[in-house]
Amino acid sequence: MTAEQNLEIDSLIERIALCQSRGDAFFPNGTFPSYRHNKYLFYRRPDTNIFYTATIVFILNQIIEKVSKKSQTIIKHITEKAIKNYPDFQNKDGLKTYNFWKTKPSKHFPNGKIFKHFDHFRIPDDIDDTALIYLTLPHSREDVLWLKEKVKLHILPAPKEDVYPIPPLGIRGLVYSTWFGKNMPIEHDVCALCNLTYLFEKQQLPHNEHDEAVFVFLREVILQEKYINNAFKVAHNYATTPLIIYHYARLLGDFAIPQIEVCRENLIIKIKQLLDNELNTMNRVILETSLMKLDKSISSAINIQNLTPITRNSFTYFIAGLLSSYKNSILYFFAPFKITQMKWECEAHELALLVERSVATIRL
Repeated sequence: MTAEQNLEIDSLIERIALCQSRGDAFFPNGTFPSYRHNKYLFYRRPDTNIFYTATIVFILNQIIEKVSKKSQTIIKHITEKAIKNYPDFQNKDGLKTYNFWKTKPSKHFPNGKIFKHFDHFRIPDDIDDTALIYLTLPHSREDVLWLKEKVKLHILPAPKEDVYPIPPLGIRGLVYSTWFGKNMPIEHDVCALCNLTYLFEKQQLPHNEHDEAVFVFLREVILQEKYINNAFKVAHNYATTPLIIYHYARLLGDFAIPQIEVCRENLIIKIKQLLDNELNTMNRVILETSLMKLDKSISSAINIQNLTPITRNSFTYFIAGLLSSYKNSILYFFAPFKITQMKWECEAHELALLVERSVATIRL
């Protein structure tokens, strides 16, 4: 890596640090500001969640060994301030699971005027936030084993009339669900499952029948191209092909998992096809990052200086389908429509993705 590239990466990490809240009416000290919005409803609110903060900390600590000593120090300071907020998002009864929003008391749809008053929109803890927090605030092996038993308790057989006919019948009732709550439908988001599997693989936990079912599901989504043809159904909270590819690449890039290794070549081919036509800057960033994670022999000559401007609302990493948690098939039919979805934006997270993309070319 050239000195110029080093300076650019240092500058990006400094910008991320400047984004981190010092504490204000909307964002507690150490969190990263993000905003939920729906342009069709002329809606935009500051959103106090832990998801983006934990995701940013995860990305930065994944690349910490490849950046300058100066940037390493900044990342350590960012992490120290961020993780102090995790207890506010922990399970309301003290269990070691975590929520997207604050839990004691519940602060769902924070800073809003309508949704926060309805219990329907109060979400339970989930595997996605929980996995990211476990990965960025190391828990003991015993804690992770407890979590693995906990997620098994929230697996239920799919009803005959299932509005979520994912995954296939042979493994339905075995794959871990997104939610820990009792009253939520069983949902299977492949991106969240990739994050949970990443945690289990990092701890080198033995595979059980549920893990094997997850691998079958992850494999089927790629080989049958469901991640292209029906991204929303297989990943409610990410819902785009590039983001699904990115989560698979993070997992396959760091772990050798024979059960899903067959996906690698398919993903590499698809990334190259998508890059021929992809115009969105951030989608290009995550696709190129994914390509280099999946094929360690690939490097890119892309100029990161041309990727730094962030265009508001041009990229969405996370969404919430306001109708996707209903069991009613008619309401669920409208869940993929953008007018029924909340989108989130976070400048610091986009900067972190730029850093990750820049560092991906470095081989230690």
